[in-house]
Amino acid sequence: MTATGADREAAGPTTRGYWWWERRRSVALDVGLALVSALECGLEGVAFAGDTGLPVSLGVVFGLLAGSVLLVRRQWPIAVVLVSIATTPAEMGYLMGLVGLYTLAASEVPRRITAVLMSMTLVGTFIVTYVRLKQGVDADADFGPGDWIVPLLSLLVALGLTAPPVLFGLYIGARRRLMESLRERADSLERELSLLADRAEERAEWARTEERTRIAREMHDVVAHRVSLMVVHAAALQAVAPKDPAKAVRNAALVGDMGRQALTELREMLGVLRSGDPVAPRVTEVPLASVGRPVSVVVEDGPRLDAVEVLVGESRAAGMTVELSVEGEVRPYAPEVEQTAYRVVQEALTNVHKHAAGARTWVRLAHRGAEVAMQVENGPSDAGTADAGLPSGGNGLVGMRERVLGLGGVFVSGPTDAGGFRVSAVLPDAAGAPGV
Repeated sequence: MTATGADREAAGPTTRGYWWWERRRSVALDVGLALVSALECGLEGVAFAGDTGLPVSLGVVFGLLAGSVLLVRRQWPIAVVLVSIATTPAEMGYLMGLVGLYTLAASEVPRRITAVLMSMTLVGTFIVTYVRLKQGVDADADFGPGDWIVPLLSLLVALGLTAPPVLFGLYIGARRRLMESLRERADSLERELSLLADRAEERAEWARTEERTRIAREMHDVVAHRVSLMVVHAAALQAVAPKDPAKAVRNAALVGDMGRQALTELREMLGVLRSGDPVAPRVTEVPLASVGRPVSVVVEDGPRLDAVEVLVGESRAAGMTVELSVEGEVRPYAPEVEQTAYRVVQEALTNVHKHAAGARTWVRLAHRGAEVAMQVENGPSDAGTADAGLPSGGNGLVGMRERVLGLGGVFVSGPTDAGGFRVSAVLPDAAGAPGV
């Protein structure tokens, strides 16, 4: 794990709080170098005072002050190099020059400034070295290697005192910038991973919510329809039992069959939930951009369109007058399309049982080129038919709308001019087909 800027600032005096130094060891190193440089310049100041005729004490003080400038090399590297260039004629500050050039090359100072100061140092060192060597050669009459040796040695000394620290400083500076770039990239990746984790958690929470909604919708479809028919048959059983025992027996058998069917479907759903096995034989990948939209995520085994006729027959057996009409060529659709169409018809018939007892009802299915349409319309309630007193939670129409919109279809519901109610839905043929 990398340390961000905020972490470094929160680390206390070990990283911040010593002027321009970031660490304690940097303070110790610069103070040590400044002391050594001051001592060196102070000793060389003695020779400088002797050569110039100045008091020795003045030469030592000058050397100590010049050498101690190395203390500020991190904050003002240009000033350190300028001081070392200024002291070059006095033949002092060699350590200050080496360290100053290294610090300058490793810093963020523009390269053209570094090149200019290095050239000035190189020329100054070359001139001083050339003068000293020339004086030595002229003083020794027996030494006569030729005129070329003094410039060559002077150039080698000047290059030796300027090129190595500059090259090493450039290398360290480049390495430092590379490490900083890698650190920033690691911080950026860490932030991106955190953002991805947050998005994954959001996506998981959305998936859990969608699954809970789907389970609740399935439970509502199973329980509401079956129990509604059971209540209607029970009311009819109560009414006809004294007059027609045979019909009462048939109604009792129907109630038993419907109760067993409802328990079987509920047991299957609860069994899947307990075992933790997936309900769906196929899971459609959900993009993150779909969060918050009605999307059909899980495609489970369930009833198909060919079971609508059985569904209508159950309502007829409960005493409802229902007419079923099918238009177009019957063909298979994607499983989720057929199941949604079945559930729309089922819930619409359940609502008729609840809210329009005895009403005449029409169920229409239309198979078109690129879609399948369904419509359930009922007339006004028959005043002579007793209301079964079925409760309503107001979730039926909401569930139908969610199912249809989740497949990209169109859902419309509302009262008719004749005093009845109409539920219409259109589902695209290829909305949930595999591979789409």
